[in-house]
Amino acid sequence: MVDTTYSFFLHLLILSLTLFTILHLLTRHRPSSTKTQTPCPQSYPLIGNIIGFLRNRHRFHDWVTDMLSTTPSLTLQVTGFLNLSHGVCTANPTTVEHIIRSNFNNYIKGNRYTSVLQELLGGGIFNSDGDVWLLQRKVASHEFSSRSLRMFMSDTVELQLCKSLVPYLLSCVGDVVDLQMVLRKFSFDNVCNVAFGVDSCFLTSNDSRYQSFVQAFDVAVEHSFNRFMSPLPAVWKIKRYFNIGNERNYKQAIETINQFAMDVIKSKETQTDYKTNEDLLSRFMASSWNMGFDDTERRKFLRDIVISFILAGKDSTSTALTWFFWLLHGHPHCKHLIRKEFSTLTSPSGHIRPLNLTFDELKKLNYLHAALSESMRLFPPVPINSRLTVNDDILPDGTYVGKGWFADYSAYAMGRMERIWGSDCREFKPERWLDGDGVYQALDQYKYPVFHGGFRLCLGKEMAYLQMKSVVVAVLHEFEVEVVGGGGTTEKMVDPPYKLSIVLSMKNGLPVRLKKRQ
Repeated sequence: MVDTTYSFFLHLLILSLTLFTILHLLTRHRPSSTKTQTPCPQSYPLIGNIIGFLRNRHRFHDWVTDMLSTTPSLTLQVTGFLNLSHGVCTANPTTVEHIIRSNFNNYIKGNRYTSVLQELLGGGIFNSDGDVWLLQRKVASHEFSSRSLRMFMSDTVELQLCKSLVPYLLSCVGDVVDLQMVLRKFSFDNVCNVAFGVDSCFLTSNDSRYQSFVQAFDVAVEHSFNRFMSPLPAVWKIKRYFNIGNERNYKQAIETINQFAMDVIKSKETQTDYKTNEDLLSRFMASSWNMGFDDTERRKFLRDIVISFILAGKDSTSTALTWFFWLLHGHPHCKHLIRKEFSTLTSPSGHIRPLNLTFDELKKLNYLHAALSESMRLFPPVPINSRLTVNDDILPDGTYVGKGWFADYSAYAMGRMERIWGSDCREFKPERWLDGDGVYQALDQYKYPVFHGGFRLCLGKEMAYLQMKSVVVAVLHEFEVEVVGGGGTTEKMVDPPYKLSIVLSMKNGLPVRLKKRQ
């Protein structure tokens, strides 16, 4: 009898503690109803938004867009399983400006972001806050503003087009080729030259060293995104602790990446003239000697910078170009206008010079600039960004954000909001970026956060446009690009074939058939 009574009270105590814990979790982050009227669509007690998320994982960005478009202020609340996480997501330009500029210090990368990418990016510029970020930002800002780096990047793109991309595509004429994969390899060759002065020749050769690095890098990026999207982060953290499953594969990929980066850095250190080299690694090495690092700290600092710039340059421009060529095939009149525009840029002999246009000449291509901007409005390379709050805050629309909440803003959703872009927001119309004289007009960065904005505005924005314009002019001058299965018409953009990852890659690549232009 005593044992039975003891067992009963023990179970009652456990049940009471469980109910208390659940109630605590449900109420600890719940804001007062007087603080916000921001909706939390498709959310249920205890399980939060997890059902809607699992049902719409394959179309995640369109699901978020659909929900945001129905909210009064283009902002919604998000609740995790058992309220273990809480946050907001917005497509409101005023709110975006508040998060990434006006109240910048309250919205940081935070441990939700940095813990996911720690192994890959370390303390690099895209994965740091405070003084660590500020130091790298100052050095990077100084270098990216220099004319010498701009000229070096321009020369690098021109060289890679002449010796790599165009010859490779010529060898593929008549065949079906995955243009997305070709552009990814070309971008990797380009970023290797710019980042650390190495010509990888990845597009035209099968060097095992670069092959293994790229494979490891792709595995690491894919796995990092899967960590982000995990409904229960505790699962991947447990697997990481025990070094099992995909976390074990991830660890092996990171080891390959680290070895590659350190080999490049040590090789650069043996070059007595590296201080006069133009690549980013050489520039940062020259700056790092006065930062008080020992050898180990300096190499770790440089490693994080190198990997960060590879992440920024390897897939972002190739992803943007992939969607651009897809859209262009579905809008042949735009292709005609682009060709007509660059045909005006001729040499003194009257011949078009598509492979060696200068930076200033490329800036004159207003319609092409508009078309690229319009393509990225609809298909931003980085479709969503996240921050973590330091303290409680009230957003400009009245939404309450609690300390430790995440605050996401979706560039993908913003490009599809009628209240921002008008009733034709889902149509590809480069003309919306041009004034009455056909001159490109840049728009508010908070309305168009494709290159982020505020104090973290992408330093490589101009360089990205330079590379993309150069590639488009070279390819369209030499080839007719026929997308197998058809291009991005308005009808096909209703359900775009993207793959869920850190960058908005095209699912199953972009198969095209190339024809040489006469």
